[in-house]
Formats: sequence, C-alpha cells, structure tokens
Amino acid sequence: MSMSADEPVVPRGINLRPLPQIIFASRWLQLPLYLGLIIAQGVYVVLFLKELWHLIQHTMNYTEQEIMLVVLGLIDVVMISNLLIMVIIGGYETFVSRLELHRHPDQPEWLSHVNASVLKIKLAMAIIGISSIHLLRTFIYAGQLGKDGTQYTETGVMWQAIIHGLFVISAIGIALVERLGQSAYDKHGH
Repeated sequence: MSMSADEPVVPRGINLRPLPQIIFASRWLQLPLYLGLIIAQGVYVVLFLKELWHLIQHTMNYTEQEIMLVVLGLIDVVMISNLLIMVIIGGYETFVSRLELHRHPDQPEWLSHVNASVLKIKLAMAIIGISSIHLLRTFIYAGQLGKDGTQYTETGVMWQAIIHGLFVISAIGIALVERLGQSAYDKHGH
C-alpha cells in the first residue's frame, strides 16, 4: 500500500497510552479469522480437484449440458476462492497490518490501492459473479429436477432472479455512495 505525501510518517515503536495501545492491538484478534479463511481456501482446492477428477472420469457419459454445468461449478469454486483471497489479503492489509509487498514482483495490482471502500466494491462484484453462475444453473434446470435432487420451479427461478437483481442494485449503490463520498472528500481539500 503506498503512502501519499500528505500522510504523516509515524516512527515505529511509538509509545501509546495503555488503553489506546490495547484498542489498537485488538486488531490482531482478526488473525485467527484470516488463518481460518486460509484453511477454507484449502478446502476449496480439494473440492475443485475432486470435481475436476469427477469431470475427467465421466466425460464420455456426460451430455454437453452436464459438462457445462460441471464447468460452471468449477468456475464457481474459483470465484469463491478469488473472493477468499481478496478478503484474506485485502482485509489483513486494511485492518490488521501492512504486508509490505510493494516491491514484491507478484503483488496483486489491486492491493496497491486497497482500502475498505475498494474492498467492499470488489467483494460486491465477486458476489454478483457467484450469484450469476448460480442463476445460470437455475435457468438451465428450470422446470426440471436437478442432479442434486433440487426442483427448480418457476417461483424459485423468479426469486433467484430478484435476489440477483438486488445484489446488482446493492453493488451499484455501494459504488455510488463511495464515489459521492470520495467527491465530497476531494472537494473539501482532504
């Protein structure tokens, strides 16, 4: 994360009063949460490999539609995994401690300008992508029984489409509020 010229440089090892020091140190309570998300990431890797192996084994027995649905499931796992990475890296960098990756050749491009606002918008967009895959799967199975035994009724499809639309509207709202907030911040010379 880059520092602007207006940000004061605080020397390391600054002494805080006890209460502010405890409050500031409490951010480290999030560390087990991020470590837990890393473990969840590992679970998604195992799930992905299991589904990929299943696809490879049964390719000759699947119809084109079934292959497409399995591939959509794989894409879904990848998108959820990407969401986890954004939360783990972006959240840790934003709320716990700097990762000091500014010189690392593999630093994700988005990390150089991550903050809580950017993270919210990226998360909203990832959720919309995941929702889109689920909605597409529902459209494909509409009016029939899915492989998992789920009955995709017209009402269920309608509600999923409405919920997806609300995700899209919410993401637009978040982006608009963030943009208005940034405009007001820039306008007052901060």
